[in-house]
Amino acid sequence: MAAPHRRERKRINDPEGLRRRLLDVAFDAFQAGGYHATSIHELMRLAGATGGALHHHFPSKKALGLAVLHERVAAAVEATWIAPVASAASARSGILAVFEAIATGLDERGAVRGCPLNNLALELSLADAEFRAAAEGIFAGWRQALAAKFRAERSDQPETLATFVVAAYSGAMALAKAEQRAAPLRACAGQLALMLGQPGATTTTLQGRPG
Repeated sequence: MAAPHRRERKRINDPEGLRRRLLDVAFDAFQAGGYHATSIHELMRLAGATGGALHHHFPSKKALGLAVLHERVAAAVEATWIAPVASAASARSGILAVFEAIATGLDERGAVRGCPLNNLALELSLADAEFRAAAEGIFAGWRQALAAKFRAERSDQPETLATFVVAAYSGAMALAKAEQRAAPLRACAGQLALMLGQPGATTTTLQGRPG
């Protein structure tokens, strides 16, 4: 009987482990069902945490939601988009590789839950200024990272081009979620491949040719 007791003590005396588990559980639950549809009691059950333990780390559901954005969603954007594009041979190759990697992952899972950042931003930004600021900050960092890559390649108006890419991906993911298939991502990637293949990816490319 002593061994189970030691395991229980180890679990209880691992506050940082519990905090990580709460963030992981909340990230997954918010992605699967939405922030508002997920109750604190459900998060406690999934994490195996008491109310006191949860509130020790996150005094409110909002505090947990903000932490998910700052610590999990921001990290997902960094790992999925920012780091791969930054390390790619070119902005074009990096962006297209990200689109294909995500589309392939959706094919393998057989379900599309959408972009974690888009999901929470769309659900919460209008209703709460702190959630809006958190989502806006993550979007800004994402755009800035892409713009830096375009700027290094001497693309025209790199900030505008970065915003276009983020918006194109966000829209494609919304369609993919609605249709429950990856086809919109691949269709969008195909058009981006044509556009980004043009030298400089100029403002004319984005705005249309005069006349």
